[in-house]
Amino acid sequence: MNMDARRTAIVLIEYQNDFTTEGGAMHGAVAASMARQNMLANSAELIRRARASGAQILWAPIRFAEGYREITREPYGVLKGVVDAKAFRAGTWGAEITEALPRSESDILIEGKRGLDAFASTNLDFILRSLGIETVAVCGFLTNCCVESTVRSAYERGFTVHALSDCCAATSHEAHDGAVAYDLPLFAHVEPHGAFLDRL
Repeated sequence: MNMDARRTAIVLIEYQNDFTTEGGAMHGAVAASMARQNMLANSAELIRRARASGAQILWAPIRFAEGYREITREPYGVLKGVVDAKAFRAGTWGAEITEALPRSESDILIEGKRGLDAFASTNLDFILRSLGIETVAVCGFLTNCCVESTVRSAYERGFTVHALSDCCAATSHEAHDGAVAYDLPLFAHVEPHGAFLDRL
């Protein structure tokens, strides 16, 4: 199944220093998973080749004001971990997109992500439809959390969805592998980035 690159978007979730980079507030939790998948190098190749083919690159970082006023006063689940680690605070180094990946003026920054699903509190759907996008490839952090949530929403909205397994990472090998084996295939074509690029 070949794809029209001009109608394809790569959605890059939370490639921010707090996850990607030594010294980041949550880097220690994902470092082993990142290394096993060779995630950053794979993502860099994906971005360069997809952009060169004519696909649209979209960055979807998560950011909160100091004090995390945008979420419940008694957070639980994954957002409690973010608050406890003091991660992804707007204006800090940790919230910045990593310099390890190639950026371009042609890329689009998705503003307003405050939760798991990149569609929920942003204009991502509007942008994709305005650009005539039909196929969406999702990658980033965490495989079993924000990636999975975004994949589900993209599927429900009628996009053709791909989840790029070696461009994702989680807090454990088990969490990543479980999502790749059991959850993501319900909503996406799950494949490594090379197989995706070969058809783009």
